[in-house]
Amino acid sequence: MMNKLIFGRYIPGDSLIHRLDPRAKLVASFYFIGIIFLANNWQSYLFLGAFTLFAVMLSKVDLSFFIRGVRPLIWLISFTVILQMLFTRGGTLYWSWGIFSLSEYGIQNGLFIFCRFILIIFMSTLLTLTTPPLSMSDAIESLLGPFRVVHVPVHEIALMLSIALRFVPTLMDETEKIMNAQRARGVDFGEGNLIQKVKAVVPLLIPLFVSSFNRAEDLATAMEARGYRGGEGRSKYRILKWSGRDTAVIVVFLIVTVVLVFFRS
Repeated sequence: MMNKLIFGRYIPGDSLIHRLDPRAKLVASFYFIGIIFLANNWQSYLFLGAFTLFAVMLSKVDLSFFIRGVRPLIWLISFTVILQMLFTRGGTLYWSWGIFSLSEYGIQNGLFIFCRFILIIFMSTLLTLTTPPLSMSDAIESLLGPFRVVHVPVHEIALMLSIALRFVPTLMDETEKIMNAQRARGVDFGEGNLIQKVKAVVPLLIPLFVSSFNRAEDLATAMEARGYRGGEGRSKYRILKWSGRDTAVIVVFLIVTVVLVFFRS
């Protein structure tokens, strides 16, 4: 059974987004996360939302995958939005009690932060759903290449990041299996107050840590058996090729920046 957490998974496809160079997708995704903070009104957020949905449509990946990627983080997003609403003052004051208040600017900023979270999750999910983990590793290594001149272990850093990214859905699947085993023994993770729910989750940690260490040991053994000795002297089977469409993607994101500055108030 596929776990609810979608981030870190790859869905094969032949869309325009799938065919882009992973370096272009990686740069564009991080650049998008940066320019989101230029948005400060509803016009700019609506524009970013339409642009993100257009990118999702180009990927030909079902929208339900992206919604499922938001669900595991909805409580964290809601908590952040509530804090922003209660501690931001300005404009019309609707309610106040001690250090807490509910004002026009607080509600507006809370909704803006909610939109910001959703857009970042959608774009990050789009990156991982359309980019194989190995291609992601090659892209990170290529982009960090200039740091080799100062003796930064670029290959090892890229390898660690790609393994960590790949292990996210694997560990979530393992957690789901352990929880199902506990439910079969009569454990109900949904009953009781918050403290009781936390106590019910604690027994999951030990088997999850044991499983993680076992998987890490198996991976290390497999890499050693295949003669892995680091990135020194290694050749590349997959050669990354930058094309005109990759340049066009970067240009599109620059145009998005200009539009955001235009909308910015």
